Amino acid sequence: MQYTQYGRTGLKASRFGLGCMRFPPDEREAVSTVRYAIDHGVNYLDTAYVYKDSEATTGKALKGGYREKIYLATKSPIWNIEKYEDFEKYLDEQLLRLGTDYIDVYLLHNLFPGNWEKVKKYDGLKFLDRMIEKGKIRHKAFSIHSTTAAFREIVDAFSWEMCQLQLNILDAYNQVGVEGLHYAAEKGLATVIMEPLRGGYLINNTPREVAELIDAYPDKRPLVEWCFRWLYNMPEVSVILSGTSSLEQLKDNLRIFESAESGCMSAGDQALIVKIRETFEAKRSIGCTGCRYCMPCPKNVSIPEIFKLYNNYQLLGSHPIDKFVYQRSYVSEGQGADQCASCGACMRHCPQSLKIPELLGQVHAELSK
Repeated sequence: MQYTQYGRTGLKASRFGLGCMRFPPDEREAVSTVRYAIDHGVNYLDTAYVYKDSEATTGKALKGGYREKIYLATKSPIWNIEKYEDFEKYLDEQLLRLGTDYIDVYLLHNLFPGNWEKVKKYDGLKFLDRMIEKGKIRHKAFSIHSTTAAFREIVDAFSWEMCQLQLNILDAYNQVGVEGLHYAAEKGLATVIMEPLRGGYLINNTPREVAELIDAYPDKRPLVEWCFRWLYNMPEVSVILSGTSSLEQLKDNLRIFESAESGCMSAGDQALIVKIRETFEAKRSIGCTGCRYCMPCPKNVSIPEIFKLYNNYQLLGSHPIDKFVYQRSYVSEGQGADQCASCGACMRHCPQSLKIPELLGQVHAELSK
């Protein structure tokens, strides 16, 4: 395992961090997966209050001396905050779930404009400093899915120690992007990367043309390795999170990160990434990562599953079986996009800022033909 300086904190974190949002469904398997990662050099774990059962499962995995081997990061549920006292109330609940007295890195979760306004309204920054004084947290951080301009405003507003960004080969110029990554590094912040594979979207929806590009390239690596390699090539990247949902995936990630050294990409490698990006962008797919923040839908629309089906349809050659599945498995069961009432509840929590009702309309029109 490769380790790196974590901003100006003095911590040395594993370049590969275990994301705890997409655990295997079996709790015993999830606990074994976490411990396997730690036993093989991973010392950075990332979870959140809103990740279903994640904090409780992570807490169980960290019993028996594992807590002392890692840096633990989790996130405040800003959506639930209605007054200043709520910040500490939820933190205390998280400490109980995780079975620990302190959090190494505590993040204000997803500071898109609405959440950022709430943080300012209820003195969330004061709360972070106060919790450090109390010893409940050690380092103050935030995650974000927003624009570079919004990101700069937040970075400049407080003495942050870490920021967590969505970045991958398709999002180099989306959301905060590479520009924001460089800005954070200039300010001395540790930078943690989430969604390096867009929630598996890049790997599960690989167009045939992308596979042909990779097969023809002289340096033989699978797409998942190119995705991680493009990120750890950049010295500004501190930790790259990967939410493995099986031990097999974890072992493959550990193999890839054995040589996670900055500056490893040649000019030819970079040109390959550009071609891969352009090929994906030529397909009319939806940038949903399957995080499920949009759920539950008041009208019972299966939003992430429908978008996944549509992306599969677009990226893998418009196969009629996808239309059949949509009409017979979603529409006929009352879970289709035709049930959307355009209430906008889903959009308030979407990290990708997708115009979900509008996209559902497009999907339904296409898959109902």
